[in-house]
Amino acid sequence: MRAEYPRPDFVREEWRSLNGTWDFCYGDHRRTIEVPYVCQSDMSGIGETIWEERVVYERTFCVPESWDKKRILLHFGAVDYRCRVWINGSYAGGHVGGQTPFTLDITGLLKGGEETIRVEAQDPPFDERIPRGKQFWEKEPQFIWYTPSTGIWQSVWLEPVERTSFERVHFTPDIDSGTVKIDYLLREGSSLPCKVRIDLTFQGKMVFSGSILCDETSGSITVDVFKKKAMAGAFHFTGNYWSPEHPNLYDADLSVEYDGIVTDRVKSYFGMRKIHVVDGRIWLNNQPYYQKLLLDQGYWKESLITAPDDNAYKEDIEKAKRMGFNGCRKHEKAEDPQFLYWADRLGFLVWGAMASFWAYTADGAAAFMREWQDIILRDYNHPSVIVWGMLNESWGVPEIYDDRQQQSFAQSLYYMAKSMDSTRLVISNDGWEMTDSDICAFHSYRHGERDNKERQEVFSQALKDIGRLPQIMARPLFAKGYSYCGQPVVLTECGGISVTDTAGWGYTCVEKESFIREYERIMDAVDGSDLLCGFCYTQLTDVQQETNGLLTDQHEYKADPDEIRRINDRIGRRIF
Repeated sequence: MRAEYPRPDFVREEWRSLNGTWDFCYGDHRRTIEVPYVCQSDMSGIGETIWEERVVYERTFCVPESWDKKRILLHFGAVDYRCRVWINGSYAGGHVGGQTPFTLDITGLLKGGEETIRVEAQDPPFDERIPRGKQFWEKEPQFIWYTPSTGIWQSVWLEPVERTSFERVHFTPDIDSGTVKIDYLLREGSSLPCKVRIDLTFQGKMVFSGSILCDETSGSITVDVFKKKAMAGAFHFTGNYWSPEHPNLYDADLSVEYDGIVTDRVKSYFGMRKIHVVDGRIWLNNQPYYQKLLLDQGYWKESLITAPDDNAYKEDIEKAKRMGFNGCRKHEKAEDPQFLYWADRLGFLVWGAMASFWAYTADGAAAFMREWQDIILRDYNHPSVIVWGMLNESWGVPEIYDDRQQQSFAQSLYYMAKSMDSTRLVISNDGWEMTDSDICAFHSYRHGERDNKERQEVFSQALKDIGRLPQIMARPLFAKGYSYCGQPVVLTECGGISVTDTAGWGYTCVEKESFIREYERIMDAVDGSDLLCGFCYTQLTDVQQETNGLLTDQHEYKADPDEIRRINDRIGRRIF
């Protein structure tokens, strides 16, 4: 069972998990299910592909007596796709969007003693207007499409809060000034004036302790965490900044006081990290930084899109780092915050993403944008996240090349993200047919077979010249009316090697003993490019029939990780 606290950058001491065994109904069937694993997964206890559009969860729970006279919040990490909730037979509220969290105040619906909760999830299996990501609409997974995921797939939990309490806290670091801006939002209805107290520590030593008087439910304070030594040199790069090599984090303890009494306390953290572009290169903490990424779809054989346990996230990152990768490009999924917590702790760059929709409609576009806004708000504090990838390969916007409406949608996503978050880079449409974008992100698997020297040479030479990239791409690099403007160029999908003794497919298939040589051949072409600022190899793990992972579907190494690291370690040295 997933037993860890589900929101690692906003932790309250008192809480109660509602993960575990629930009653589960679909059609005429009544079973039990283990939450938060979707019914299609083995770990749910059901493990069947269910085509019912509507499923129902029910269970009982008790609120601790010590929570009496407090507001009781019911949190859902994510429920796919539409959700409605009842407490003791009364409607508590709902949510639309399968990738994002929501919270309901259920205080007025509780009766004391044993309480009942009913959750209805509606996930239309054939609706192309809603964000589906890699979830297939037919009975068996095929090609790049996988088993669908219905209903609750992230943790459910209860929390008691006083009337005056935090809704959200955001940290915005500025390594050039050595400061962090702390924005707080109190819950609606909080009593004012109140006092917000902030204690910041770094490696156990106090950096700042102070409080501010709050006359409104929102406010901010800027704290000098480097003590005006931001430009002191390399010490701060290795000793205070956050990076994959030095994942330094500042701990934050925040509390609210009203009428002399502490009414809420949360623990959080942040990293002093900067990502920006200089002369067509990606810079991390004012130094050029080469991106060595893995495409990560976040699937597990036994549990599908929900990790079997918290340690699974940690192990994936540790294995990726051992192979010489410094980050991942999440693919068609807004990942569980617990993954981002481990990326922060272990030092692993993350390019954030969300599940795509397929058919462009005004309603679908609006729903997609609303979810992206919630993702940015949810994940804002994670220093590991350095890129927001809005769209992927024109999914959901198939006519974007010359359709002004779909181009405008991509543009609106780009500027929405920039307006909400000035600390990260944004890609409008990763793969091809880009509009405005901070990174020129393109996909190509046209590296040629081992015996096709001509195709190999075309691939190698195209990676050196922005004008020749279309030769190895499936669609135009930019949408009509847009062109390359000197952005950093990153090959954000490549490779995809499978081995012949594995049932399934990949973009290239070789004998197991030839895998390292094939990987090195493709990476040699990447390393030979002065144009590229990084690459993203497809992919971290096998996923069902797509067997082109560096790890198996059990997340075990297929090849010697030290050999892969040997190859990766030399890439990018000539230009960075």
